Amino acid sequence: MANKICSDAAGALDGVLFDGMTIMAGGFGLCGIPENLIRQIQRSGVKNLTVISNNAGVDGFGLGVLLNSKQVKKMISSYVGENKEFERQYLSGELELEFNPQGTLAERCRAGGAGIPAFYAKAGVGTLVAEGKETRVFNGETYVMETGLVADLSIVKAWRGDAQGNLIYNKTARNFNPMMAMAGKITVAEVEELVPTGDLDPDAIHTPGIFVQRIFKGAFEKRIEQRTVRKRA
Repeated sequence: MANKICSDAAGALDGVLFDGMTIMAGGFGLCGIPENLIRQIQRSGVKNLTVISNNAGVDGFGLGVLLNSKQVKKMISSYVGENKEFERQYLSGELELEFNPQGTLAERCRAGGAGIPAFYAKAGVGTLVAEGKETRVFNGETYVMETGLVADLSIVKAWRGDAQGNLIYNKTARNFNPMMAMAGKITVAEVEELVPTGDLDPDAIHTPGIFVQRIFKGAFEKRIEQRTVRKRA
């Protein structure tokens, strides 16, 4: 088996990036995002990217750094309300946007990873989401056809991983990472802990290593997107 372990994000992305590619980025808000890989994509200068992600990070962090550097041409997302630069680029016509109901986006990624080209969903029927899409009636209810998503590159973040690329995510940081890991032609994972093969309980593995081509141990800032605290007495 080829060695999957890389020393850092630069090594993990070596020879992978190209202009105009489609990238899936795991995470929800700032939870479970591949911070190191996003920064390396920004440093690489690759441009005209289509990025598939639940959201676009925040101004200056997460995927927000790629928006600031104008490297993203199109976002396929569910929620983008925390990023003023995203709003500015979209409203000014600088950025293309394909909105998805959140569950539909998750299923489109899962379907792409499972080799399912399309499926029918109830969410979005009769709204802008359904415009231009095929609809069908099942048991008297109208459904809209959604296509599966596949990316040239998937970047994901996990809690623990081993030399074979098996991954375990931590609680809510699991979010979109498992389905996106399956849907990339190449999947690169950054982990908090990189352990020897055999250290992970096979029953606890969320993403089998067959889906992961490269893996490295990252250093994480783990910012909090919205900090809410109780007022002092």
